[in-house]
Amino acid sequence: MTNQVLEKPLLLWLMKKPEDTDLQKLSRILTCSNYLQFETEIMKTEYERMQSRLPMDMLNMKRYELPPPPAGKMTDISAWNEAVENSQAQLEHQSLRILNLELLSEYGSNAWKSYNTVLSQMVEQATKQLQELRKKIQEINWQRKNEQTQAGGKLKELEESWVGLVSKNYEIERACVEIEREIEEMEQKRAKKAKDREKLEKWSDVLWKTDLIGVSQ
Repeated sequence: MTNQVLEKPLLLWLMKKPEDTDLQKLSRILTCSNYLQFETEIMKTEYERMQSRLPMDMLNMKRYELPPPPAGKMTDISAWNEAVENSQAQLEHQSLRILNLELLSEYGSNAWKSYNTVLSQMVEQATKQLQELRKKIQEINWQRKNEQTQAGGKLKELEESWVGLVSKNYEIERACVEIEREIEEMEQKRAKKAKDREKLEKWSDVLWKTDLIGVSQ
């Protein structure tokens, strides 16, 4: 949009320089604008002719001429036959041109109207298809958004459940470690009690044997 706004005043400024010729104005406009992408071979040739200041080629009217036989063949029947055939060909060509112009004058406007009607129908159909596609795209976007929102809620629930399970596993692991520690302490106490019991039994045996020896004496 900015290029279009700047281009128009630039072209007006380029065209308002009175000291330049039309050729210089045209050359400067073509240099400043991006018109070269539309340049054809015929246009290029014409620009080169204008830059070289050569005159424009005159319209070739040779094919419309009806030349008689050359001066040396004025009595040659075959030369006159060729001239007559050329005249008949030119006449037929002009008749066909007149017929084409009459057909264009009679049916040309209707043909263009039909063509414009077909174009309008094509544009209307393409516009309708474009609107349908945009509607489908919007529906798909809304559906995808809803699915992503629902999936986000489900992921949040699963994340919270995962965090809860991890916390419970941690608590269970701590409880297992505590139970293992308590079991180990109980095993140690039981082993100590067993040792103490063995010591008491040994001392009891020793005392009992001592008492027996004392009685026997």
